[in-house]
Amino acid sequence: MFKPLPMKYVVVQVLTEDLPRATLALAELEGFNPSRREGYGEAMPLVPGEAYRELFRQAESRLEKILNHIPLGEQEPIGEVREVTLEELEETNRWLGRLWERCSAGEQAQHDLEEEERMVAQLEEALDNFADLDIDLGRLQRDKLFLDTRIGILPRGNLEQLRGALELAGYLLFSYMQHDENAHVIVAGPKGDADGELGEILDTAGFRHLPIPPELHDEPDDVRRELGERRDRIVGHRDKLAQELATCADEVGERLRLARLQLLLARPYAEVDQAVHGYGSLSVLTGWMPERELPRARQALTEKLTFPFHLEIRDPLPEEEREVPSYSPRGGLLKSFSILVSQYGVPRYGEIDPTPIFAVSFIAMFGMMFGDIGHGLAIVAAALFARKLLKSFTVFAVLAGCSATLFGFFYGSIFGYHILHAWWIEPLSDPLYMLSVALVWGVGFLLVISLLAIYNRISRKAYSEAIFDTNGVVSLLLYLSIMGGLYGVYRGAGFSTAAAISAIICLLALLSYKLIETEAPPAERMMVALIETFETLTGYVSNTLSFLRVAAFSLNHVALAIAVFTLAEMMDTMGHWIMVICGNIFILVLEGAIVTIQALRLEYYEGFSRFYSGDGRKFKPLRLGGKV
Repeated sequence: MFKPLPMKYVVVQVLTEDLPRATLALAELEGFNPSRREGYGEAMPLVPGEAYRELFRQAESRLEKILNHIPLGEQEPIGEVREVTLEELEETNRWLGRLWERCSAGEQAQHDLEEEERMVAQLEEALDNFADLDIDLGRLQRDKLFLDTRIGILPRGNLEQLRGALELAGYLLFSYMQHDENAHVIVAGPKGDADGELGEILDTAGFRHLPIPPELHDEPDDVRRELGERRDRIVGHRDKLAQELATCADEVGERLRLARLQLLLARPYAEVDQAVHGYGSLSVLTGWMPERELPRARQALTEKLTFPFHLEIRDPLPEEEREVPSYSPRGGLLKSFSILVSQYGVPRYGEIDPTPIFAVSFIAMFGMMFGDIGHGLAIVAAALFARKLLKSFTVFAVLAGCSATLFGFFYGSIFGYHILHAWWIEPLSDPLYMLSVALVWGVGFLLVISLLAIYNRISRKAYSEAIFDTNGVVSLLLYLSIMGGLYGVYRGAGFSTAAAISAIICLLALLSYKLIETEAPPAERMMVALIETFETLTGYVSNTLSFLRVAAFSLNHVALAIAVFTLAEMMDTMGHWIMVICGNIFILVLEGAIVTIQALRLEYYEGFSRFYSGDGRKFKPLRLGGKV
């Protein structure tokens, strides 16, 4: 429950002819993680099935592109599991190639229609600049022998000033449309030596030239009608393409489903290329398998293979520690918690999987920080209502809501009202007591986490680290000595001599270990050792104080409710209940999210960082099915 399943390194020796059937048998089990081994490279240099894998990749690529045009929906159950031969894969690949050519032609036609539609939209946008002109736009585009005409746009505030300047230069200005803060104008005058002067005048007034696209060669109303007809033709062509695609989908749907099924069955053999070696008619398939799956694997291979096979099994070697994948099957109640743990990292093979500890401690801290019967039941109801959206996290939310409900009974709170007798305590009645409870919880949490860290180091035979390194036995004794001494001070008995002596001995032991482990010149070694020893001490203290937030948020939860009720009392009856309802919704959403984040932070930074490396390899079993 607390550790990844024991793994065995497995070598399956089969005749090459039986290799595809062996991969199918192992894929059905979903318990074999293929892994490449360099030791077989010289003795068995061949990689069987290269042509098969090349065909599979090409066919899979074609199928993915085809499914963008002809969706098939969810994959049906595979049913009978059988080997897909090279000849079948070749035929499927050729058929998919022909179908993709057909789909590709339609895709190109669709792309052309989209381009044409964009062009029509751009022309219509350009036409808006000339909508109020009752003139053939084609005439404005032609070059005139003696007349210089310019169409453009300028700020309305500069219109009269530009008109006067142009009249002095012998030009006329005609404003044919005004929109927002701009004026659309035509400037006309004789061609000649004043062109440069005209340009300077227009630039000074903020004049911007409006080019007329060559496609706009008629009066604006006629051009707009032509563009509308062109858009209608595009819509008609698009409908025709959609109808052709629907007809194609009806024609090839069944065959396409069969092709998808064949590729799903071919995938296991295509995915083991890095874990397969061969020589002559003999092949080996190498990888990792949970020890509990070995009997089933042997039975499946016996039933599926045509020829005899040999199964070689051994324990992981010490140098393979980082290569062994971690497999901790988590379903039901722990599935969502396992997903959150994986966000921090994958447990290294052999070390404690924190999922069960994380689940219990997170739910307990959430309830303590967010204890309220009404709010807890509201979270449960919301989780059940949104279960299709939350999926596996439905259990996570329901458990959090149940914890909040339970602590609500402990606090005697329902939607902020303390109308029930508290089974334990009302938080604001004794804040110092709540803070002390949070500290005790923090000390217990760090004690458990440190013991897990020690266990992980012992399991990988790092005995010196388990005793002397940060979060080791000596560090834990130092922490307990200091906490015991401080507890004596709290009780009025003072810091005991035994606790002081124990703390000093532990500090000296830690400092000595750091001095021995640090590789540097003497002065630098002493400085590093002192800093790391001090960091170990302060780390425990700061991590313990971090758990005060558990009590702080339980107090904050009550204080927010009091603030809501205070505001509600200042309003009339209708306003009172609106404020109470809205305030409780605010507390549910905002504080609920903050409490979740804070509980996760305590788990990740005060918990996982002390004992959980999170740099393991995820178990990726060979399995039927996949992205196609």
